[in-house]
Amino acid sequence: MTRTLDYRGSVLKAYAEVYTPAALEALEILAPLNGDRRELMARRIERRLTRERGRQRIAFLDAEVLIPRTSIRVQDARDGNFEGSEIPADLRRQWIQGTGPVARPRASTESGLRNAAYALLSGADGWMFDGEDALGQVDTMSLDNQRNLRLAITKDPRFLRVAEKVAAEMNEWARGFFGRPVIADWRQQLDFTTKIFRTRGLHLDDRHVREQDGAGFSASIVDLALYVVNNHRQLRDAGSSIVLYLPKIQTAEEAALWNDLLAALEQHLGLPIGTIKAYILVEQIEASFQLMEIRAVLGRHFVGFNTGRWDYINSVADAMVWDPGFVNPNIDAIGMTYGYMRNYEDRVRRAVNTPDQNGRFALWQGGMEPNIPVGSRTGIENGMQRAVAGAEREQREGASGKWVAHWKMVHIVRPVWEEVGANNQLDREFPPLTYAQEDADGLVLLEPAPRTVRGARDLLSVALQYGNAFEQGFQAAALKPADFFGNDDVLYLMEDMATGEIRVSILWEWLHKGAQLTEDDSETGARAGDTFDAALFDRLLDEEHKKLLAARDRDVHDDSKTTTLPIAREIVATFVTNGVKPPWYIDLLNLNLNNHDLATARSRIRAYIEAFERDGTRITENLDFVV
Repeated sequence: MTRTLDYRGSVLKAYAEVYTPAALEALEILAPLNGDRRELMARRIERRLTRERGRQRIAFLDAEVLIPRTSIRVQDARDGNFEGSEIPADLRRQWIQGTGPVARPRASTESGLRNAAYALLSGADGWMFDGEDALGQVDTMSLDNQRNLRLAITKDPRFLRVAEKVAAEMNEWARGFFGRPVIADWRQQLDFTTKIFRTRGLHLDDRHVREQDGAGFSASIVDLALYVVNNHRQLRDAGSSIVLYLPKIQTAEEAALWNDLLAALEQHLGLPIGTIKAYILVEQIEASFQLMEIRAVLGRHFVGFNTGRWDYINSVADAMVWDPGFVNPNIDAIGMTYGYMRNYEDRVRRAVNTPDQNGRFALWQGGMEPNIPVGSRTGIENGMQRAVAGAEREQREGASGKWVAHWKMVHIVRPVWEEVGANNQLDREFPPLTYAQEDADGLVLLEPAPRTVRGARDLLSVALQYGNAFEQGFQAAALKPADFFGNDDVLYLMEDMATGEIRVSILWEWLHKGAQLTEDDSETGARAGDTFDAALFDRLLDEEHKKLLAARDRDVHDDSKTTTLPIAREIVATFVTNGVKPPWYIDLLNLNLNNHDLATARSRIRAYIEAFERDGTRITENLDFVV
């Protein structure tokens, strides 16, 4: 087979157990689809520019056209005239799915294996081992993640030694928190949790693989090939499904590319079509206009949707960037019962409860619970009450389960579904989806809510902290606004990349659309009705940055304050103040991974902004790639 891909540095030798001969062969088989992926990402930018220049809202597809890359008519998809998937036995009850990677920045293999042990001993029905928003990308973390996950799936002796120790630690914590252990037989417990892997999105390039002409290569294809090729035999021999979470899909055409990737890999590996199962994260507003179309094109691969919060809010803001009248409120006001979020969630539950031609339904997995039971007694009690109330609401609305960001939350939230007892929501009835103008309007519905200086400070503080954590390799981090450092009544929340995206997005919106504040602020002298302007943004940026410089090492690592924090500040300031809104905060962060030089960062940031403003080009390749 002719080799078309290059690999960075010594990764082939250093990670031979990840870049196996079988995995390398699969990457070459899938490589031609990287060109299709690039074309689809170019069309994304074209649609974005068309909406902005024409001041156009997203609309439903013409019911009579064929979905691109397929022979499926849109109306047939909406009517369920397609063959979907049976729900495998190990996915029928997914009350709680934990989330998180199994690698830590610049850490030992044992450290990563501890993460895997916490996950598989947690009692969660499923665990989404993350290769995307929560996984740092400094150095070789994506490869560490793949290696450690393989060691856990094969029950390598190194993993079992770690798991035994971790089980004892988890029970010790549980005796103090619940008054009882949560793990009876740790070896048996390891087989309880369904293993799920989230790939990176189609919009991202891998940092260690590229085409031989220097062009970037899809991180999605790399993640898919490495995970499935290296683990499918062990999973199937154990009676487990091969399950993926696919993120950031915007259209049915993009889902069709994913279907082609899955089918091509199954054919290459000699697996029946539909062996690989996929949940789709509905975290892009355009996908809400094409839910049944996405189900249809994925066919026998599709098992369910997930309703995220942060990324979806960001996508709505981005889709409405052209509309001066569309201005979001404080981020904490945009819960799942707010305006456009409520309507989005309703469309998802109605889509999964539309039967296919064989009468099969699909699953709806609810959103993330970011609280962590670490803090004062009052803080924990309040946080856990909010967590349980959120789970109860999602269960009532028809979710089969939800996500948690930390293993300690599993036994706090899971009882909500245990008390109801139903494995999933497949027997619930909801009205069929409709495609009227009022449905489209509902997906961008704003409702009155506060927009305050306090809210702006929180947006800025967490955006800066997250950018700093990302550059340090902590793409999932426990954060809270700097004004609450040292206050254990205010819990840290587990935040990932979506956290940063929405915060800089709303700040851009407030600044460039002249958002009006709804409350007085004594500290700055701002009054209700005042405009959120450049002077106020600059002042808040300076003040929030100074708070982070003065923070304890626990909250802001001391070694970051003169290395990655200045770069994070530069990225946030550029993103928010630039007249043309960049499409992704992560692009600017990725360009500066493993770079601690502010001058270099400024040069890379400016090059990205200039390229995007010139012709919509996103610089996404690893600028430090050396073969």
